[in-house]
Formats: sequence, C-alpha cells, structure tokens
Amino acid sequence: MIPITVVDVRDAEDLVVEVLRSGAIAQGPMVKRFEEAFAHVAGTKHAIAVNNGTTALVASLQALDLQPGDEVITSPFTFVATLNAILEAGATVRFADIRRDDFAIDPDAVAAAVTSRTKVLMPVHLYGQTADMGKLAPFAAERGLRIIEDSAQAVGASFEGKRAGSFGIGCFSLYATKNVTTAEGGVITTDDDGLADHLRVLRNQGMRARYQYEMAGHNYRMTDLHAAVGIPQLEKLDQLAAARQANAKRLSDGLAGTPGLSVPQVLPGREHVWHQYTVLVGPHAMLSRDELAAALTEKGIGNGIYYPKVVFDYDCYRGHPLIPDARVADFPVAKSVADQALSLPVHPHLTESDLDRVVETVREVLGA
Repeated sequence: MIPITVVDVRDAEDLVVEVLRSGAIAQGPMVKRFEEAFAHVAGTKHAIAVNNGTTALVASLQALDLQPGDEVITSPFTFVATLNAILEAGATVRFADIRRDDFAIDPDAVAAAVTSRTKVLMPVHLYGQTADMGKLAPFAAERGLRIIEDSAQAVGASFEGKRAGSFGIGCFSLYATKNVTTAEGGVITTDDDGLADHLRVLRNQGMRARYQYEMAGHNYRMTDLHAAVGIPQLEKLDQLAAARQANAKRLSDGLAGTPGLSVPQVLPGREHVWHQYTVLVGPHAMLSRDELAAALTEKGIGNGIYYPKVVFDYDCYRGHPLIPDARVADFPVAKSVADQALSLPVHPHLTESDLDRVVETVREVLGA
C-alpha cells in the first residue's frame, strides 16, 4: 500500500530526550524556541503556540472581542474546525462560494456576501496554496474587516512572496498529518504587539504571572514535548516543501490528459506547498470520484476525500441560529468540488517507483 501520508519525526529524538531529562515538560523554553522558528518561517514578528489548530482559530476570534450578531465570512469548502471555531466564538457565519482553480474563497463572492454586520474575513488556504490575497487583503482593508487566515494546511506557502499567516492573523494546525507536525498543536501569527500579548495571556488562564489574572482565560498551552517534535521540521521545511513540489509536478505531468480528470493548478505568484495533491474527477470520467477512490484502494494506492460535503451540510448544523439561510444550492462551485475532489499521495517519502505506480494506476482505471 502506498499511503496517503507518512509521519516521520525521528529527527526530533534528541530534543525530546533533552526535554524529558530536564524534568520540565510543560510550556517552557522549547516552546519559546519553536515560536521563534515559526515566526521566522511565517515572516511575522510573533508566533504564539497553542494546543491545536482549532484553538488557534477560536483564540484569534476571541481576541477580537466580537459582539452578538457580528459576522465572519468564510469558505463552505473546508474542514469542520473552521466552522466550529466561529460558532464557539459566538459569531454569525456567512459563506462565500469558492473558485475551482485554487479551491479557495472567491473574492467576488465575498464582496456579495458582506453586510453591515460583517467584522471578519476568514479565507481558508486549502491543500497548501493560499487564497487570492491580492484581492482579498485590499478588499478587507477597504471595508474595515479583520483578516483571520485559516492557514492550517499552508505552512510555508506564499502569495507574491508574502507568507501565509502574514496578511492578518494567521492560524496554523500542527496535527499529525500536516506538513509540519507536533502530533497535536497550533500556532497563531501576527505583527501586532498588543494582540500577541493578549493571546499569550489568554492561553495561560488569563494570567500574566502566577495568580495575576488579567482576563477570563483558558488553558491553550503547548507543551515543550510537542514543541521539540516540531523544531527539526521547521529547520528543514524548505527541503520538505521542495520534495512535495517535485512530487506534485511528476504527478501532474504524468496525469495530464487523463480522460475526465483535472489536475491541480499552481497559480501565478503563489508558492504551493502541497499539503494535499487534489484532482477533480469530472462527470465525463469513466468512473465517479467514489468509484475511483474504491478502485485505487483495492489496487494499493492510498487516497482521501477532503471534503465530501460543503461544511454545513450535516444534520447537526441544520437550523443553527448562527448559520442563517445557508443552502447548499447557493454554493454551486463548492458543491461540485465536494462531489469531485480526490487527493492522491504527494508526501516527501514517495519514491520514483511509487509515483510511477500512482500515475499508471490512475490512468489505467480511468481508461487512459
């Protein structure tokens, strides 16, 4: 079986042992070291480590002190953490449809979705490529909207040389399958000194110093053990990204022209870090997306469907008071992509033989 992802953190053994031997395994100097390295990667003044990517989104929204009725515009094609974080912060969710070329929120759809209550724009940088920040960032500035970037899948990605997470408040996930992992973990990036200070107090039960409470806070801390796992990956991030980029090019070159299959694009001015390599299985393909997924699995090619539905199309969200008037039919591009998207292995541990086998198998089962 060629897996859809491989997790290899053996380079972190020495740092993990160092933390274990120190006897201090909670948030401490290793977290600070990790934060400094991550801020360098993101091109921001501050990186605030937290315990997971959902927490990063929730804490960022909480720090903006949104009021009941304030709205956040985001993508309907995303992992559910994006939606859950907005709901947890008590904001009203508005969706804007996506584009097929980058799987990210459509700036024109955002403009149509804005109301007088809109306070935050939350683009999702999906699969390792940023949204169109060249249009979204100026629009947000013009309308006085704060930007929170859901950069969970985009560590190291950039738009015209500016890194994901540096256009506003960046929120990253370090879950086990991400390009940089600490098993569980998250990071918030910002250039705002005051916001960074607020977030550091918020994550520590509202304490600036022991028993010196300044706000109602939470335990959002990362441990030194988790930070130790992530540091070596940050140090070789460029190398890991280059391997993913080379693998993606090989896949695209090999799969080009496969009947009914659309390969993913790298749009001008963007550096794609390929968290996932996601093809679209169109209506004229020999097999449906689900049939192709089953056929690949049977032949030993790992794959994944990210994501099978628009994010709010589940019973638990129907009629939710903070998700007003959300209808699947209003987001035809997101619905179409959800029906057609299939991710193939692109991780750095693939061999040339693995890549050849993926290409040959996909083409074979689709009749190329």
